Amino acid sequence: QVPLVESGGGLVQAGGSLKLSCAASIRSFHSYGMGWFRQSPGKEREFVARVSYDGVSTNYADSVKGRFTIFRDNAKNTVYLQMNSLKTEDTAVYYCAAGVVLPSYKAEYWGQGTQVTVSS
Repeated sequence: QVPLVESGGGLVQAGGSLKLSCAASIRSFHSYGMGWFRQSPGKEREFVARVSYDGVSTNYADSVKGRFTIFRDNAKNTVYLQMNSLKTEDTAVYYCAAGVVLPSYKAEYWGQGTQVTVSS
């Protein structure tokens, strides 16, 4: 069973919005810090956002602050990434991760990714 499954990616015009979801089948989901990362062609995977196990604390990459919001629903074992004011440079494969630790950005589980393409 795949521990994390992302959905919600797609093609959107610059300035538009998308909401990514990550459904988790790991035990004790409510005890894991969850995060989103992304990787563009030819670039290394980079941190996007993280939410604490209880949803109280969040962290964002400078490049997405004020545009993206990470939040979770522990009753549904799901974490979300609301992306607004999308830019072409946001184009990437977005990965969900569980057990994200800062500042190392290491994680215990990874999803398979969902493609987000922002057109100009």
